[in-house]
Amino acid sequence: MPDGQDTKRPRTRIQQRNRDLILGAALEVFSTHGFRGATLDQIATEAGLSKPNLLYYFPSKEAIHNELLSGLMDTWLDPMRALESSGEPIAELLAYVDRKLEMSRLYPRESRLFANEIVQGAPRILEALKGELKELVDEKAAVIRDWTKQGKIADVHPYHLIFSIWSLTQHYADFDVQVRAVLGDEEPYDAAPAYLREIFLKILTP
Repeated sequence: MPDGQDTKRPRTRIQQRNRDLILGAALEVFSTHGFRGATLDQIATEAGLSKPNLLYYFPSKEAIHNELLSGLMDTWLDPMRALESSGEPIAELLAYVDRKLEMSRLYPRESRLFANEIVQGAPRILEALKGELKELVDEKAAVIRDWTKQGKIADVHPYHLIFSIWSLTQHYADFDVQVRAVLGDEEPYDAAPAYLREIFLKILTP
């Protein structure tokens, strides 16, 4: 029975292995070609499975893409969830920068998958962006706004501060080829952490 139609029966080890193969292959294909450019044939080939075998686990390209995105949203929000209102403000925000940059280093394909979805108008995760993401950003923006009122950090616009952290950290994943072409033999993540911390320290210091 195709995956998802019998949720009561636990998956066998082979079924789980094949699902993992498909999702890993799909992540590579989607992050390279985008949703529109990706095909089930490409995903099956990347996974080393036949197309009928792939369709046993997932009925469509959309189903695979949705599975990846649903898991990605939680992963993407975790670094922001870790920002604590009770902590020292500048240290908390610099740690958030570090975590976001580390996400780019560890999960470049996931970052590009997310970016491709956003560029296309976020048709499959728009509700999550308006719901779960916005609620979390609103919560953390309120914390940042409170820190500015207390004079613990500079008077920054909380939302645009968050946007700037996203853009400066995720750039290293989303534009990895460009970054590495310009840097040549230099590893991007050797100097990036200290450089970004210096930038945001100057921005945040009252």
